[in-house]
Amino acid sequence: MTAQGEQIIKETVKKERSRLLDFIRKRVPDLEDAEDILQDVFFQFVNSFDAIESVDKVTSWLFTVARNRITDSYRKKKPENFSRKMQSREGEEYEEDLSLAGILKDLSRQPDAMYDRGVILDALEEALEELPELQREVFVMHEFEDKSFKEIAESTGVTVNTALSRKRYAVLYLRERLRSLYEEL
Repeated sequence: MTAQGEQIIKETVKKERSRLLDFIRKRVPDLEDAEDILQDVFFQFVNSFDAIESVDKVTSWLFTVARNRITDSYRKKKPENFSRKMQSREGEEYEEDLSLAGILKDLSRQPDAMYDRGVILDALEEALEELPELQREVFVMHEFEDKSFKEIAESTGVTVNTALSRKRYAVLYLRERLRSLYEEL
């Protein structure tokens, strides 16, 4: 690894550590578990740095890895931990539930909940790849990077209503795409 690469890694860790930990803590109640996940994310970042296409994509990559590590940690734990739902952010009103928890079926009372949850999360990840890029971008920024619609609008150069609309279309598609899987489970 080059000295420039090492410097970029150091700066990225310093810049994103707090935000990533906040993102993880909203989904993992135990601080020690959250910090372990954060360390895993940065470990994978260092090991995969040369494979990341560009420095511009690093933040998105880090949040994707964090989300995957959170999912992995839930798969290893008992089902009660899955019942914790994400709350909508302050100041954002919805006529319908546009959160990730609104898409995911609550399986916490069923005996095979952890397996089912893993199947659903895998299907969700696959369905996200099928979304149009602009819808997927807004969905990922809002759900996984914890950005408000105002922040999304500013960073993408669209209005808040456009960002909301893109998120809504993404959620509608994901619900429809996962419907048959829910019926099987």
